[in-house]
Amino acid sequence: MAHIAFTAPHHEATKAGQAILEQGGTAIEAMVAAAATIAVVYPHMNGLGGDGFWLISEPGKAPIGIDASGKAAQLATLDFYQGEDSIPARGGKAALTMAGAVAGWQKALDISAFWQTPKSLSSLLSNAINHAESGIQITESLQAASNKVHADLAMLPGFSQFLDDNQTLTAGKTLSLTTLAETLKHLAEVGLDDFYQGAIAERLAADLEAAGSPIRLADFHNYRAEQVTPLSVTTQAGTLYNLPAPTQGIASLIILALYDRIHALGDGSDVDMAHLLIEATKQAFIARNEYVTDTARLALDLQDLLSDASLDSMVEKIQLNTAQPWPHAAKHGDTIWMGACDAEGRMVSYIQSLYWEFGSGIVSPSTGIVWNNRGSSFSLEAGHLQELKPNLKPFHTLNPAFAELSDGRRISYGTMGGEGQPQTQAALFSRYVYHKMPLEKAISEGRWLLGRTWGDVSHNLKVEADFAELAGNTLIQRGHDMVVVDACNELMGHAGAVVLKPDGQTEAATDPRSDGAAIACDTQSITQ
Repeated sequence: MAHIAFTAPHHEATKAGQAILEQGGTAIEAMVAAAATIAVVYPHMNGLGGDGFWLISEPGKAPIGIDASGKAAQLATLDFYQGEDSIPARGGKAALTMAGAVAGWQKALDISAFWQTPKSLSSLLSNAINHAESGIQITESLQAASNKVHADLAMLPGFSQFLDDNQTLTAGKTLSLTTLAETLKHLAEVGLDDFYQGAIAERLAADLEAAGSPIRLADFHNYRAEQVTPLSVTTQAGTLYNLPAPTQGIASLIILALYDRIHALGDGSDVDMAHLLIEATKQAFIARNEYVTDTARLALDLQDLLSDASLDSMVEKIQLNTAQPWPHAAKHGDTIWMGACDAEGRMVSYIQSLYWEFGSGIVSPSTGIVWNNRGSSFSLEAGHLQELKPNLKPFHTLNPAFAELSDGRRISYGTMGGEGQPQTQAALFSRYVYHKMPLEKAISEGRWLLGRTWGDVSHNLKVEADFAELAGNTLIQRGHDMVVVDACNELMGHAGAVVLKPDGQTEAATDPRSDGAAIACDTQSITQ
């Protein structure tokens, strides 16, 4: 009997993906349907004006990746930002990199078409179109984002579509996105390439230029999503995969590769697990911050950081009873992660983002599309590892994860949360794989975050209150600069996972910190 699974941080996206899977669609087709839907119902977190990264796994084959992140515009030079101390985080000058998500959808669908006869694009986008037309229910998460950005974004061009009579949004009310609905209808009719080569590209280029962005129509015409080879590391638990530069996928792999070596130092307790993962995170972030940049200017092959010699040297710096001081700067960002498994055992781990809430805050009046501000993570300092240059990609916190375990299980997993992404991945994976915790519990249990996220400026260790009750005193005694935050805190990200077991059974879970849902069932008896 065939089994399917899907998880997303918004229940409507899960329903969209589930519907396609139940109709016999592929995991990729289900993911595109969900990606379009969540761009509508979670507009502060992601959208068509953002980026995407894919990990795609067919049974018996090596996973493949898709880098659908944007490059800096041809006009995005240091001269363009003359007089600025740094690239603005909001406004037209923050909208300096191409949006790759839609190109990534098409690149993935091209792969799916080799698997089986494809579903029509209109069938994949219909759910998103219906939500945009009929209106979305404003969630607590969207309300919180509205309150947070109102002072900075309310007066930006086109942002009025995310206001209620110029005021912040209120949870429970309905928000219609009719202009975006028309854009999705157009793409469904003429094809996704129109985003880069047709009428949508022309409208977006004109709107962005009018808002003060350096992006021009030629940047749309020249953009391509790229198929890439994932980074990987083999541990005692199995082989783990993640995305190469410009993502921080290397950090996610280093943390778990180190924990594979050191978890036996602890007694299996929550506090030892957390401490060792935090110390592994420090080593991973030091390496990440030193090396990760656009692929064109990497100083080494990132795979080398996963060699035995490299990992052994990091292990030597980790102690069970003492925390390493942590002064290092942090990265932040907001996004969504989703996972899928279809009836043929094909699996997807996918992530889609605008970077900060509502990205640059620039909303294209003619298309309803919010543009990302990922390029604000470039540096204006000449010679900096992240120095702004045209046609290069900025550093990305985004990184979808996948693993093939030694016992035959295959896991698609991930989270949103900027700096927290590798840490949350490590927490849920370690709890589920090394400490045999049920999948749902591995995600819902109290978590921690080292560094900054969601606009914070502090780099300390943030621990949810329920976990602090168990482990807080010991972590402080070991030297962690710790603060306690509320339990079940959205600060910790929206995690999820899909598991395919050797017997064909599926399992899925989503994060209680999100508005999500997870389904895992056979194709004839649907349960949630």
